[in-house]
Amino acid sequence: MLLLGCIKEVSDYELVVSLPSGLSGFVPVTQISDAYSKMLSKQVAEGELLEDLNSLSDMYSPGMLVRCIVTSVEKTADGRRSIKLSIDPKKVNKGLNASALASGMLLSGFVSSVEDHGYLIDIGVSGSHAFLPRQKAQNYIKAVKRGSDLKIGQNLNCVIVEVKNEGRVVCLSIDRSEVAASLATERQNWTLSNLLPGLVVKARVQKVAPLGIKVSFLSSFTGIVDFMHMDPEKSMNYSPDQVMKACILSIHPTSKVVRLTLRQAFLHPGGSPNQLSNDRMGVVVEESTVKAFYKQFGAVFQLDDGTLAFARLKHLSKNRKSFKPGAFKTGCKHKCRIIDYSLMDEMCIVSLKYQIIEARFLQYQDIHTGDVVQGKVFALKPIGMQVKVTDGIKGLVPSMHLADVILKQPEKKYNIGDEVRCRVLECNPAGKKLILTLKKSLVQSKLPVLSSYEDAKPGLVTHGFVVCAREFGCIVKFYNDVKGLVPKNELSSEPISCPDKVFHEGQVVKVMVLKCEPQQERLLLSFRLSSKPAPEDNKKCTPKKKQEVKYQIGEMVDVKVLKKKDNGLEVSVLEDEGNVIALIPTVHLSDFVANCKLLWHCLQEGDVLPRVMCLSDKGEHIILSRKSAVISAVQEEQVVRSFSEIQPGMLLTGYVRNVMPFGVFVEFPFGVTGLAPKVSMSDKFVTDTKDHFVVGQTVIVKVMSIDEEKQRVLLNLKVSECSSGDSAAESFALLNQYFKEMKEIKNLLRRRGEPSMAQGLCELTPGKELQLVVQDVKEDGSALFSGSCVTGLTVTATRYHLGDQNIVPGEKTRALVLHVDALTSKVYVSLREELLKQ
Repeated sequence: MLLLGCIKEVSDYELVVSLPSGLSGFVPVTQISDAYSKMLSKQVAEGELLEDLNSLSDMYSPGMLVRCIVTSVEKTADGRRSIKLSIDPKKVNKGLNASALASGMLLSGFVSSVEDHGYLIDIGVSGSHAFLPRQKAQNYIKAVKRGSDLKIGQNLNCVIVEVKNEGRVVCLSIDRSEVAASLATERQNWTLSNLLPGLVVKARVQKVAPLGIKVSFLSSFTGIVDFMHMDPEKSMNYSPDQVMKACILSIHPTSKVVRLTLRQAFLHPGGSPNQLSNDRMGVVVEESTVKAFYKQFGAVFQLDDGTLAFARLKHLSKNRKSFKPGAFKTGCKHKCRIIDYSLMDEMCIVSLKYQIIEARFLQYQDIHTGDVVQGKVFALKPIGMQVKVTDGIKGLVPSMHLADVILKQPEKKYNIGDEVRCRVLECNPAGKKLILTLKKSLVQSKLPVLSSYEDAKPGLVTHGFVVCAREFGCIVKFYNDVKGLVPKNELSSEPISCPDKVFHEGQVVKVMVLKCEPQQERLLLSFRLSSKPAPEDNKKCTPKKKQEVKYQIGEMVDVKVLKKKDNGLEVSVLEDEGNVIALIPTVHLSDFVANCKLLWHCLQEGDVLPRVMCLSDKGEHIILSRKSAVISAVQEEQVVRSFSEIQPGMLLTGYVRNVMPFGVFVEFPFGVTGLAPKVSMSDKFVTDTKDHFVVGQTVIVKVMSIDEEKQRVLLNLKVSECSSGDSAAESFALLNQYFKEMKEIKNLLRRRGEPSMAQGLCELTPGKELQLVVQDVKEDGSALFSGSCVTGLTVTATRYHLGDQNIVPGEKTRALVLHVDALTSKVYVSLREELLKQ
């Protein structure tokens, strides 16, 4: 379908075009002209910027009229229609051939080459060469003020001045007065197959109706002028046989229906339609008067400033059921909001819907960096998640910003249609770019938003997120791409040798501005939020009362070990200058029971533990946890905050609170507890519950049933029931976490005293092959070994792991390390041939 359009927006890769009847389409950068596409391909192939390749914004500006052809109409993810257009003359002028060209015709062409005496113009007619002499272009070049020359790919309205050799050579003019005065006549031999939008014709009124006028033009053609393109004031003043100028708006390819406009702005080719002033967009008009109502289309209103506006039928009421035609009689008054402006209809588009009138955001210009917005998930992609804020506003949540931690499987947490609360990280209305974050710590932050280097005053404390942790320190990013450096010496009050082990990409941090140079965009930051020197007699400092500082469950803090107690570690919270005392119970030092005791043994007073989670803020102490599985569950929102949120079939992460003869009590973050009866504890037969679980053990459970009256939850601990599907991946993730903790324990052991034994334990890893000497063979068939690499350690192999070998004391043998118990200094090995071969 051929249409006349008006450029609404220009971006690097497309033109957004306003079409008649309030529609919009877009022209991709590859659909401008052949010459322009060839230059684009050349630039991509060479990988260098070409001097004579101009950007779309250099050649096109809002308000320019262009002839378009529809190439496709597709449905977008949110159910809207997307109209793809082309302004390539080969497609727009495909109905013309060289023999049909005549003097006085108005065509659209594109500059394909710049020559000494003029320009070669591509008019898309095969077998025809069009030339524009320089003197015929000077008047236009001066008027448009886009440089001293025309540019390759530039769209022009051209009038044919002369036709030579049966249309093989055509001479053109783009003189503004000649173009404006051009008129399509019978002498030019236009046909329905080559008729073009944008042509101005003399039309004769045939019939006048409420919805429009039927006209005849070029002697034998008929067309329609609809109500949007005639003034409602004059709609009944047109009379049959009245002759007037009209401009062709569209030609349907199959029905050959021609639509025209009588609006003055279109009756002089080369002109531009009237535009809406920016301050009117989004304005709520308290009283707009109905001028005309069309039951199949909508209503025309007169606004408070006298201009006309159109509301489509779907925008006249909340839904079809609540629509009352009687409320739209001529003269009735309504409250509405300007939601768009149709350049091709020279009318505001308005809506009477309450939710649109009251909407906080209508266009990208209404959104500011740091705003908290509600949206709906409408697509999950590898780069992140797309969120629809309103019908016309969409944003992207990059993968790093889907949660406080990096989500490996975001589809498990988010579904299409979910309501989400985000914060705006960056908004660029010109490029329609909106970047959002779902990190709770940023969304809920009450600290000032840092969105420009000018705002970064020394002493300002705010939230940011780590984008890079290296040996020199951390780079922290804020809003609007503002970023700064936290040098190594400002990472903590305690020295941190490997920042990349303590901080991770995407981690939300609280920082203080030390220094900023806005012109150079340099920003120096610190994680040490107080620059006051610590008092010398720190021990005499009175800690703050616990009630003065409130911590939310799930809040992450860095702590320093103050004292080792029988039941755990007493620590101080570094963020509050060490004045808040908390407790990490021994069972909460790790997800792995064996590692809990080891970590308690290895950690000493003064050690700093980063990223510990607040588990409870009730009672005498704040209770903290280092269980990574529990922390992940809270940060990924895989938790229940109250009894009412629990649903049968849920998989939840918790920890054993008590082991009783009849079953196991499991507690979850936020204090909800449930019981796993003896029959649901294991896939194996359970004789004694204490043989299967210990207090503090991290577990994944499945909710079986809920008794709301008694507030009881029954759980299932069977491994076969509690896997989320990819059990192999879950097992490897747990193993990976275990070995990560073992590495941490070995590093702690190396730093402690006991050099020889500690060194020996650290070097013994499962799977390592040792040369040992048999020391003793016991009655139960097990054996004890010694060797230079295991000095001071007890090395043992069970009867099974001796294999088929008959060993005697004093004999040398090879053995493989199975397990190292650092607490008891015991090493378990195997002599089995099948293991040693691997």
